Amino acid sequence: MTDVHSRKQRSYNMSQIKGKDTKPEITVRKWLWNNGYRYRLHRKDLPGKPDIVFPGKKKVIFVNGCFWHKHDCEYFKWPKSNSDFWYQKISKNVLRDTKSYEQLRADGWNILIVWECEIKKKDLTSIYNKLTDFLDS
Repeated sequence: MTDVHSRKQRSYNMSQIKGKDTKPEITVRKWLWNNGYRYRLHRKDLPGKPDIVFPGKKKVIFVNGCFWHKHDCEYFKWPKSNSDFWYQKISKNVLRDTKSYEQLRADGWNILIVWECEIKKKDLTSIYNKLTDFLDS
């Protein structure tokens, strides 16, 4: 099946995808702030530049997009066009994530990964409970 967009339009669409301050990340951050949790953002001195960092607790949260980080859910499907490029790109992302998580754990950090598909649910109670359990443990 061919792409419904021209190469130029698809290129533009992909160039507009942000790496930080995404809608799922903002949703998590607003909930955390409104519930009294204070944090730092995108610490460049930590492996993987975690989205949300709690230095005093040595805890980090990554808010990952299902497509970009190859989550096993309905939102991840291998692209049919330019498949070699996308396979290499996404595989490198997954490998980089794994190395970052290992390094953070080796340095004594606890990690929580929140997936985009978890934030897209209408009832976010389960994700809020997951965040509370992680931060209060």
